[in-house]
Amino acid sequence: MTQATSTKDRVRIKHVEVLSDNWYVLRKTTYDYLGRNGQWRELTRETYDRGNGATILLYSKAKQTVVLTRQFRFPAFVNGHDDLLIETCAGLLDNDDPHTCIRKETQEETGYIIQDVRKVFEAFMSPGSVTERLHFFVGEYFDEDKQHEGGGLEEEGEEIEVLELSLDQALGMIETGEICDGKTIMLLQYAKLHRLLD
Repeated sequence: MTQATSTKDRVRIKHVEVLSDNWYVLRKTTYDYLGRNGQWRELTRETYDRGNGATILLYSKAKQTVVLTRQFRFPAFVNGHDDLLIETCAGLLDNDDPHTCIRKETQEETGYIIQDVRKVFEAFMSPGSVTERLHFFVGEYFDEDKQHEGGGLEEEGEEIEVLELSLDQALGMIETGEICDGKTIMLLQYAKLHRLLD
């Protein structure tokens, strides 16, 4: 096998079974995979498809602060996180492009109407089992951008608290374990590395 062989040429899908489509879609796929040794091997994997998403770190140069959210997350709770989760604003794309999605989610969750958002990177957050690709954004906010209290959509069961913290305080909360959400840690570290608040 040559280095030029593309991944799609190394995968042959044999069978796909939908295990659940109650919330999102859980599939069990059996496929053949061509290894580096030139041998084909049959493998089975389960993938959870919840669609792609977007997340944003709102920051204020004038106030030297960032805006985060705090809410109950059931999957974190059942894995031993006995507290609300502190996160960057985020949501699924559904039928929107990433820029439209993140502006809409920002308004729903935080009450800020932000037009000037900048995409900084994309990442697969749990590629061993979840198909989601997450689009990461940053955006500067100003007090006059605050149009309402935020809090999310009641019809979706959201009860979101909006937090405004200094960047150093938020980074310190990573060290103490108060912030333990991956996307949030990545964006806070991005802000520090790229000196967004300087």
